[in-house]
Amino acid sequence: KSGLDPGGAWHAWGMACLKAGNLNSAREKFNRCLKPPMDLNQLNHGSRLVQDVIQYLESTVKPVLIADEDYFATLRELEATVRTRSLSLEMMCEGKIQHNSYYQECLFYLHSYGTNLAIISFYMRHDCMREALLHLLNKESPSEVFIEGIFIPSYESGKLHMLENLLETIDPGLESWGVYLIAACKYLQRKNYYHILYELQQFMKDHVRAAMTCIRFFTHGAKSYTELGGKQTWLLKIKDHLKVYLQEVSRSSGRKKMAFTFRKKMSATDVSRHINTVDLQMEVTKFLHQCESSGTSQMTDSSLPTLFGNNNMKMDVACKVILEGKNIEEGFGIAFRVLQDFQLEATEVYSKVAKQLVKQQKYSEIRQLLKCVNESGVAAKNDGDNIILNCLNEFRNIPAEDLDNLIQDMDSDENKIQAYMMCNKLRSAYLVSVRQEKARAVQLVQHVRQLAESSGDDVVKAICAQWL
Repeated sequence: KSGLDPGGAWHAWGMACLKAGNLNSAREKFNRCLKPPMDLNQLNHGSRLVQDVIQYLESTVKPVLIADEDYFATLRELEATVRTRSLSLEMMCEGKIQHNSYYQECLFYLHSYGTNLAIISFYMRHDCMREALLHLLNKESPSEVFIEGIFIPSYESGKLHMLENLLETIDPGLESWGVYLIAACKYLQRKNYYHILYELQQFMKDHVRAAMTCIRFFTHGAKSYTELGGKQTWLLKIKDHLKVYLQEVSRSSGRKKMAFTFRKKMSATDVSRHINTVDLQMEVTKFLHQCESSGTSQMTDSSLPTLFGNNNMKMDVACKVILEGKNIEEGFGIAFRVLQDFQLEATEVYSKVAKQLVKQQKYSEIRQLLKCVNESGVAAKNDGDNIILNCLNEFRNIPAEDLDNLIQDMDSDENKIQAYMMCNKLRSAYLVSVRQEKARAVQLVQHVRQLAESSGDDVVKAICAQWL
């Protein structure tokens, strides 16, 4: 009469019937106020009213067998029991759920009014992981339901291995679980749970992704190559994963293509390239570890470069290897292979090294570097000259004698003249200029005279004017 919503009254009446043990009447009352959710895959446990019912039934479990209750059951009650049992398909749990009327009631309310997450969580709470997984598959629930309802509870309660065994028992090829497993990996990565991630990737036989996780274990948090030296087992594991992957690819290419839909794929060429990178990184690690141990290490960069980074980082590795040996020659061979394997800009790396050597005042080492570059067999004609020109920006810090030696080491007269002009050694620039072919010599001397005029060097200006 007052127009109030009767739902609350029906719910209270239903709860009273439950508490009195009249399960059938309770169903009838709840039928008038409980509604199934609009979206069965929503990430919650359904309405508060349904949760209250389940909570009460779970807390009031009586060890009464359905068979014992059947003698006073009405026909409608028997039908309801049969209906509940058929709803849960073959997913009946052995043991307490199957033989307990209160647990059966829970399943009835969950299947009638609950979300898939609520049903799965109920099974998980009562150690029925197999039933939870089968329900997930049968309802084709999204991966979020798997993560929330099955995966997180499994690893939090230390049952990840049990979960893995069940996944394999239900589908030995794991294909039906592909979407769920990839979602679990992404979740673990977001959470930075890399040890669980690595374990899961090994279970999935996803060797390429497992190798990528090993790279992270190797590089993450290391502040020195001494530390990386102690983590070299991860490099061996990367190689193992990649080799196993290559074997599987070659085995499957002989027969009908295997549908590894969810495992990461990579061409055999790329895998071989990555194995080479690992080998080279092992060599770099051993060398730099040795340098740090023997105290020849000079550079104190905050970031630690490895060959698993981008090209700039690889160039930093090459520089570090050249600079940290006892002398330039010691690390040049490894650095040269890094430059060749990754097709890096060699002159840029050598110039960076030369600038560092200027800062460290090791001018004779620059000449040693030029010798190594020229003997490498792949240096272009002007590479050596360009390296010297690049480090002459720092000429004010280089002693006059060392500066002269460096410039005299240049091959091309044109480059020597340019270097002398950069360093304001105009008299030397004039002396080399006049040795050139007549027409070119005139141009160069005119240029030297202009520079002498603008810098106020009257002596060189007069000499140039007299020659011209």
